[in-house]
Amino acid sequence: MRSLFPVTDLTKSAVGGEDPSGPLTDREWSLDELAEAYAYPADLPAGKARRPGAAWLRANMVSTLDGAAQHDGRSQGISCAADMRIFGTLRGLADVVIAGAETVRLEGYRPARAREAFAARRAAAGQGPAPAVAVVTGSMHLDFSLPLFTEPLVPTLVVTGAGAPADRITAARQAGAEVVIAGEGTRVDPARAVRELAARGLRRQLTEGGPRLLGQFVAADVLDELCLTVSPMLTAGDAQRIAGGPGLAVPERFSLTSLLEEAGFLFTRYRRTDS
Repeated sequence: MRSLFPVTDLTKSAVGGEDPSGPLTDREWSLDELAEAYAYPADLPAGKARRPGAAWLRANMVSTLDGAAQHDGRSQGISCAADMRIFGTLRGLADVVIAGAETVRLEGYRPARAREAFAARRAAAGQGPAPAVAVVTGSMHLDFSLPLFTEPLVPTLVVTGAGAPADRITAARQAGAEVVIAGEGTRVDPARAVRELAARGLRRQLTEGGPRLLGQFVAADVLDELCLTVSPMLTAGDAQRIAGGPGLAVPERFSLTSLLEEAGFLFTRYRRTDS
């Protein structure tokens, strides 16, 4: 892996051949180096009307060159080992991992696990041993007998609306999940979901999709950062994009903050221009 952006004095040195271990050298980065590269802001923003509660919502997605977010219904087929290391790093830094119910079902989500590589960093940040997983669902159509609900290191959260089926809410709680009400009826309000999780101390937020959920966060104007892996593959077909749903009236502008490369895969990181 090598760093292509931003260009630093060390990068310039590597270009000139003065530092053989510099950022442009194609080598495997340690998890500690990745954690430094993807660290959350030291001071999370507060006082913004669109994001009360001082949360930082980061998305992590992968896309092919022709815009497919999946192949055969899953993202694994367009990913790679380096992408999975970054995936694990982002989880290792987060307070909570947010995913839509459909993604949880398709990707076979399991509880987040504690990893020794991130233990000291998480302890210093006042975090628990592993991030919580928050499943966003209006229908509550989930299998509460799965390990995600019965065997988590940190209790799984189920984010739903006030009108969700009462028997399913009871089943979730009986399975040990914490039910978070973040909307009216069966609809989850994305901005309220961010606020409710932040109110529980889960401020470093990571969403892994799927595309419909990410589209809702984008439309609600609460996404702060996008970590997008561009896979050097073409799939054609009619696979979803990384964000679905209604389009924005005015496109939201993000700025490139870092760019890594390995074996043709590009690991991009963008932030809102006002964050």
